[in-house]
Amino acid sequence: MEPIVAAHLLYLAISIGLTVLVATTLSRNGRVFLVEVFGDEAKAAAVNHLLVVGFYLLSLGFVALWATTGTVATSKDIVDLLSIKIGVVALVLGALHTINLIVFHRWRERRRIEEAFEARRSTVRPASHTA
Repeated sequence: MEPIVAAHLLYLAISIGLTVLVATTLSRNGRVFLVEVFGDEAKAAAVNHLLVVGFYLLSLGFVALWATTGTVATSKDIVDLLSIKIGVVALVLGALHTINLIVFHRWRERRRIEEAFEARRSTVRPASHTA
């Protein structure tokens, strides 16, 4: 087997494994957070599933596109190439996760503000006019 083929196969195996591990962890542990954001178990489950699908599409699409770059001649070249490729994949996965956290944090904060406003509005009664 040519060294570049071995490097690509190792890269794909490690990157796909890392993607599955991250997606599974985020899905399992993010569920509680999504229930808090949406206030509804069914909505949270649906959004969680959609996020996992989107995460896989973006991540695996990037992994596949990134696999085509690089050349190797020695074992050191394979290690160097894999380090760069897997490092970039980890950074992209981390960036996707961070973007999700920021978006849902803002969504949760907006929901909390709306709930506080509604609670305050429901406790404030209009002044009674007696003549």
